[in-house]
Amino acid sequence: MSFASLGLSAPLLKAIEDLGYTQPYPIQSEAIPAILKGKDVTGIAKTGSGKTAGYVLPVLELLKNKKISRNRYIKALVLVPTRELAVQVGEVFQAFSRHLLRRVKSLAVFGGVSINPQMMQLSGVEVLVATPGRLLDLISSNAVHLSEVEVLVLDEADKMLNLGFQEEVNKVLALLPAKRQNILFSATKGEEVEAYLSDLLQDPFRIEIEEEAVVPDLIDQVAYQTPAERKGPLLRYLIQQENMEQVLVFTSSIRAADNVVGKLMKNGVAAAAFHGEKSQGGRTEALKQFKAGKIRVLVATDLASRGIDIKFLPFVINYELPRSPKDYVHRIGRTGRAEASGKAISLVTPEDEHHFRIIQKKMGKRVPMLPTDDINLQGY
Repeated sequence: MSFASLGLSAPLLKAIEDLGYTQPYPIQSEAIPAILKGKDVTGIAKTGSGKTAGYVLPVLELLKNKKISRNRYIKALVLVPTRELAVQVGEVFQAFSRHLLRRVKSLAVFGGVSINPQMMQLSGVEVLVATPGRLLDLISSNAVHLSEVEVLVLDEADKMLNLGFQEEVNKVLALLPAKRQNILFSATKGEEVEAYLSDLLQDPFRIEIEEEAVVPDLIDQVAYQTPAERKGPLLRYLIQQENMEQVLVFTSSIRAADNVVGKLMKNGVAAAAFHGEKSQGGRTEALKQFKAGKIRVLVATDLASRGIDIKFLPFVINYELPRSPKDYVHRIGRTGRAEASGKAISLVTPEDEHHFRIIQKKMGKRVPMLPTDDINLQGY
């Protein structure tokens, strides 16, 4: 199946070609035609399966020939749980709209930065990507109006609910017109998501991509047994020995992330931390430098396990294991995305071994465990 067979127009097909996409992923081949037909759609597929393009492309197709509405009365609203995901989705809208004869103006808004520039940039916006809290702030300031919204997208709906945004989302929903198209995407299907589906969507077209069909086989997973005191040197050894020019390292705490960055920098490895105590500007700059190859290592907490899309990221390292198997899958899913292969490495202490066995059981995949006693870490 090709993108051309999905009902997309030439300008969007040109943008798809420019970005190097050759054929649609399963979620896209099902979601795009359904959205173009005006159906409510719910899609359950793990992070990295192509959900974003699955709704961005048809939303642009639906809006490209419409007359521009009254200023600050948006036509499409995309709600997301994090600032990082807002930025990412905003970039995707801009990338795919580049060849449209009438450019559909989109904007990403989020908290943690000054609201005034966002208020000014909202002029002429038709597609708004927003975190719930910042959107409500803008509405209360009369900077944007929702009464003419035709399409609502809830992206990463499971995380939105898990992070406690349900009350804010409900306030937004109350301001939307009753007649609209609803699209809900989620990485997981839980009771809260199902409850939302029944309340929000009208006879939805359902898409569920099996977990095994998306990504894991493209990720080469390996674990190293190591005592806790050898973790730091082993991390630096692996970065040097495997010539890692771009690696995302996960820790379980902000303190650990900062400590790992400090020791990497002290040993001549360019690194930056990415976590909730960094300012939005600091996080944005760190991610920008990492994507541009100016720093080799980005050390992140689970804040970054979703919402960061780094094309062809070759390595992910679990310096510390996450609490849940689900978070493990989300972490390693930063690599091996779509059709690109990648490598995921976990550093496992004796105390971690039981938990790591549980992760493997839940994942349905055995990960080779390699000893490190014979590795000489002197100098690392």
